[in-house]
Amino acid sequence: MSDARRGAVALLGAVLTDRRMLSESLGILDRYEPSDRARAQRLATETLRALDRADRLLNRYLDRRPPPFVQNVLRLGTVELCTGGAAHGVVSDLVSLTRSHRKNGSFKGLVNAVLRKVASEGPEAWPTLRAPRLPKALRSRFVAAWGADAVAAMEQVQAERPPLDLTPRADGGAALAEAVGGTLLPTGSVRLADAGQVSALPGFAEGEWWVQDAAAAIPARLLDAKPGEKVLDMCAAPGGKTLQLAAAGADVTALDLSETRMKTVTENLARTGLSATLVIGDARAHKGLYDAILLDAPCSATGTIRRHPDLPHIKPVRELDALVPLQAEMLDHAWTLLGAGGRLVFCTCSLLPEEGETQILRALERLEGAAVDRDALARPGIEPAWHTPEGGLRLRPDVLAGSGGVDGFYMACLRKAG
Repeated sequence: MSDARRGAVALLGAVLTDRRMLSESLGILDRYEPSDRARAQRLATETLRALDRADRLLNRYLDRRPPPFVQNVLRLGTVELCTGGAAHGVVSDLVSLTRSHRKNGSFKGLVNAVLRKVASEGPEAWPTLRAPRLPKALRSRFVAAWGADAVAAMEQVQAERPPLDLTPRADGGAALAEAVGGTLLPTGSVRLADAGQVSALPGFAEGEWWVQDAAAAIPARLLDAKPGEKVLDMCAAPGGKTLQLAAAGADVTALDLSETRMKTVTENLARTGLSATLVIGDARAHKGLYDAILLDAPCSATGTIRRHPDLPHIKPVRELDALVPLQAEMLDHAWTLLGAGGRLVFCTCSLLPEEGETQILRALERLEGAAVDRDALARPGIEPAWHTPEGGLRLRPDVLAGSGGVDGFYMACLRKAG
């Protein structure tokens, strides 16, 4: 029996039953070999990404929903069988897995019968099924904000495995794209459709680039840090923006509450040979005076579902707005740390206007001397269609859909009166 499939089913249970993030559940796999751990995580991620499609296909063969463990076995098998998995190995393995389950072993016959039908009919039916839809409550929020057509376009992107984006340490993205066999995006990121082992790519050991979604790389470009400027990167971990600011020659302070996550920042600075002052603490208590500040505020992370398909299944929709007051509090405090004439880029990886457009509109009403710097948007690759009425940028997953989309992001640059 495959440890990878056993581990994948366990991960699905952790996400869909226990409501735990996939990244927080990987300890389940500690006793497996590294190759099985990696495969289990990949299988679970792909099953979560295709969950709605798998359930709709399975509904053709089920009179009633089986217990959660059995349902997850069937979901995993359906996704594998419909995306190129060898029928005999998949069916045999998952029947054995069910048979060995203490509570649900009696469902082995059902698993065998259903997966054999899926193996026979599923691969032909799979492409005709619509792109997997988000859970109903979350989808309704998105439709209210962006419209049904836009949400369908986002779901189409989220149904596909996302590419890998790299941020070059220095200007010269074309050279990096050639070296790694990628494509240079208009915004300056380099995209690889199939990266393989990241650490084996040219330039990794030399620190010539780092992994960062193309959308996540734009806020630091809007801030446009200059050599010698004192710049604060609030909520800095895992460090992509810190590296961008340091590479620009700024005197960077990287601040984050999580000591564990800041270890990643330390490792990336060491690999790239860049420097920053690292501070672990609550951003709302930080003191200092800066020329520029980048606040990537804690948020619902609803813009990252294409990379984290477990997200929609973790928190009830009613909890999505819980961080909005914290974002406002952090923005207000950041404003007190900004010198006269300075600039502050606020951003969130969220698709909810409450965490983006609305947050900035309210900030403009209460922050003394604040104005949106629309000129900051004049950066290479920024499309006018991304501009928002209040002067920010809205990127949805269907931006650059033809080449794999981007994470959903909102960002705006505020300038303090001099």
